[in-house]
Amino acid sequence: MLRGRGAGRSGGDLLVVHAAHVSRPADGSAVPRVGFVVSKAVGNAVVRTRTKRVLRHVVAAELGAVPADVDLVVRANPPLAGAPTPRVREDLRRQLHQALSRLR
Repeated sequence: MLRGRGAGRSGGDLLVVHAAHVSRPADGSAVPRVGFVVSKAVGNAVVRTRTKRVLRHVVAAELGAVPADVDLVVRANPPLAGAPTPRVREDLRRQLHQALSRLR
């Protein structure tokens, strides 16, 4: 996960968002990077793949609010597998906002 100086974390019942500042070239082509962690505790391979697809879809809609010099890791908790997409979107927005506000 992303730890140390310049990092923030926020978690809820569905997911945990880790955010960290990183140094990138100043050529203006930088975009935020996102990684996903969906463990076997979430479910079998079919459930994990579906969960990753939902997370990618929801995160893509929120990337405009993320600064270019920030990397994100989104970790799915087991209850995420059965949650409807609007609830996932709401939880992600809340956790993302809190994690970004905790960045130094």
